[in-house]
Amino acid sequence: MDRQLQQLIATTSDAVLVVDRHGYIRYWNIGAERMFGHSAAEAVGQSLDLIIPENLRSRHWQGYSQVMATGQSKYTTSLLTSPGVRKDDTRLSLEFSIVLLHDENGEIEGCASIMRDVTSSWQREKTLKERLAACESKLLTG
Repeated sequence: MDRQLQQLIATTSDAVLVVDRHGYIRYWNIGAERMFGHSAAEAVGQSLDLIIPENLRSRHWQGYSQVMATGQSKYTTSLLTSPGVRKDDTRLSLEFSIVLLHDENGEIEGCASIMRDVTSSWQREKTLKERLAACESKLLTG
C-alpha cells in the first residue's frame, strides 16, 4: 500500500504540497509542476510566496502564522478558495484543503495541501453572473 500511496501522491493531477511551519515548500508533486509551472527543483526550499499573489501575501501570512500557533483552521474540514499565481505571472483560481502535520511529540511541523485549479469553472460562473445581472437590469429598466 505504501508504494501505491506514494504513486498516487506523486502523480495525481491535483497539486500536492507539503510546507514547513515557516512556510517553506518541502514537497511539490508533478500536479503542482503542471499547475504552477515551477519544477520541483525550483519550488522545494522556496517560500509559498512563489504561488501567492503579491497583494494577498500579508493576509495569507497572518492566517498562516495563526494556524501554526494555534493548530486551528476551518480549512482542515472545508475547502478554501483563493487565487494563485503561475510561474508566468498569470493568475489561477484554486480550491484546496489543508492537513496539519505533527511531529512525534504532537507539535505542528507544517501542513500539506491538495489543490485543484478551478479557473475555468470560476470564469464560467463569473460570466453567467454578469449575464444574469445584465438581464435583470434590462427587465428593471425596460
